[in-house]
Amino acid sequence: MSFAYLYDDYNTAIMSERVRVRFAPSPTGPLHIGGTKTALFNYLFAKKHGGDFILRIEDTDQSRFVEGAEKYINDALEWLGLIPDEGVKQGGSYGPYRQSERKEIYRKYADQLLDSGWAYYAFDTPEELDGLRTKYEAEKKTFSYDVHTRRSLNNSIVLDEKQTKKKITSGESYVIRFKMPENVEIQVEDIVRGNVKFNTSTLDDKVIFKSDGLPTYHLANVVDDYLMKISHVIRGEEWLPSLPLHVMLYKALGWDRDMPQYAHHSLILKPGGSGKLSKRDGDKLGFPVFPLEWKSPSGEVFIGYREMGYFPEAVINMLVLLGWNPGTEKEIFSIDELIHAFTLERISKAGARFDLEKAKWFNQYYLQQQSNENLAVLYSKDLKKRGVDLGLSKVEKIVDLIKERAVFVSDFWEQSCFFFVAPDEYEEQTIKKFWKEETPEIVASCLDIIKGMERFSSTDIEAKIKNYIEKNEFGFGKVMNPLRLAIVGAGKGPHLFDIMEIIGKEETITRIEKALKTI
Repeated sequence: MSFAYLYDDYNTAIMSERVRVRFAPSPTGPLHIGGTKTALFNYLFAKKHGGDFILRIEDTDQSRFVEGAEKYINDALEWLGLIPDEGVKQGGSYGPYRQSERKEIYRKYADQLLDSGWAYYAFDTPEELDGLRTKYEAEKKTFSYDVHTRRSLNNSIVLDEKQTKKKITSGESYVIRFKMPENVEIQVEDIVRGNVKFNTSTLDDKVIFKSDGLPTYHLANVVDDYLMKISHVIRGEEWLPSLPLHVMLYKALGWDRDMPQYAHHSLILKPGGSGKLSKRDGDKLGFPVFPLEWKSPSGEVFIGYREMGYFPEAVINMLVLLGWNPGTEKEIFSIDELIHAFTLERISKAGARFDLEKAKWFNQYYLQQQSNENLAVLYSKDLKKRGVDLGLSKVEKIVDLIKERAVFVSDFWEQSCFFFVAPDEYEEQTIKKFWKEETPEIVASCLDIIKGMERFSSTDIEAKIKNYIEKNEFGFGKVMNPLRLAIVGAGKGPHLFDIMEIIGKEETITRIEKALKTI
C-alpha cells in the first residue's frame, strides 16, 4: 500500500485558497533565534500572499511549562515587528489559540481514531517500558513500541473489549497510541526538500493522548491545523521525522484532501558548522541566541539581541539570510522588500553557519541609518547611568561625529568619553611619538590664540590654528597631534576642532593648561 501526497505546482494551490500559516511554539522557555527564523519565514510567506500569520501556543506538555515564556514569545515577535494576525493576544475566528484551552476538542478526535481502529489504549507502565528498554540494550538492540512489538504488550490490541473497559473503569492509567499500519509507503512533496519517502514499518506507535487528559503535540498539532484551516506548515527540519505520523493522522481522520503543504527549512548551525546552534555556544563565544533578555525562574539571566544593542531590522536581515537566498548579491532588505522577494523555493536544504561578524555588520549598517536624534535619545540613557546629563542637541552633535566608527550604541562611550570627562592620563605611545622638546612652546602658542578668540566655532578655531601653522611653516602633525593629546588624552577621536567647539572654550583652555603642566 502507498499514500502519495505530491504537488506539481504549489503556486497553483496558493492561488486557489487563502494562505494561512502558523507559528506554534511551546512555552517551555525563551524563544531561540532558530524558532524566531521559523516565525519570520511564516510571516514573510503570509504577507507575500496576502494571507494570515497565526501565533498558536502549544502548551499541552504542562510538565515543561515555564512561567513567563508565553509573554516572552509575544514580546519578542512584537520587538521584531512580526505581529500575528490571530493569536492569544489578538484573538480571531479560530480560537482559542492556547492549546490548553482546547483540550475538550482533542478528546473527540482521539475517540474517533479509537472507534475507527486507527488508535488503541496502552496500559504499560513507565517502569515496564523502562525494563524493556534495558533488556533490549543488554542485547544491543533498541526497543520500539511498534508493529513488531505491540502484540506482546499490555494494550487493547491484545486485550478483549471487556478487559479493556474494566481497566479503564477501574481507573488504571493509560495512554492512547496511534496504530501505525504495516509496510505502507508514504510519499510527500515537501516544498523545500522535494519528494520525501517513509515506510511505516520503520515507525513506532506514537502516544497521541496522555493519561493527564491532554493530547500530545502530534494529535493537537494536526487537529488544530485542520480546524484553523492552515494551508502551509513552514517549520524547522527537526520536525521532518514527525511528518509521516502527521500525514497518517490526516488520512486516519479523513482529512487527507485538506492536508496543508509542508516546507521544512534548515537549522542554524554553530559558527564552526558542526551541529545546531545552542545556548551554550552563545555563552561560550559571547553572543545572544535569544531575541530579548531572558530571566529564568531559577534566576539565571541570558542576554538578548535587543539588550546587546542590536536593532530589530539587523536581526531580521541576519536571520532571513541564514537559510534563504534571494538569488542576487543584495544583502540589505527592508521588511517590505523581503515580503516582495521571499519565496519558499529559495530556502536552502543545507544548514547555515551563524556568523557573529556578519551580524555585527548588519547592525553597524542599521546604526548608520538611524537619525542622530534617535541615536542621541538612546545614548542619553547610557549617559544618565554614568551621571552625565547633557542637552539632547549637544549629544546629537557628538553622535554625528562618532557613529561611523560604532557597531552598537554601547560603543559610543569609548568613542566619545573625552567629550564629557577631561583626561586624567595621557597615552604613553603618543607622548613618545609627538611630544618633543619644542612641543610645549608650540602648544602654549596655540593656547594664547584660543584665549584671544571671541567666536569659538570649529571653523573659526581651524582657521586660526592653520594660519599659525602656515605662518611658522610647521608640519601639520607637529601641532595637531600634541593638541589632540592635550584635549583627548590619546591619538584618537573625530575632527579635533569639532571636539573643541562642543566642549567649549573654557574647557578647551583648562585641558591644554593641564596638559602643559602634566606631560
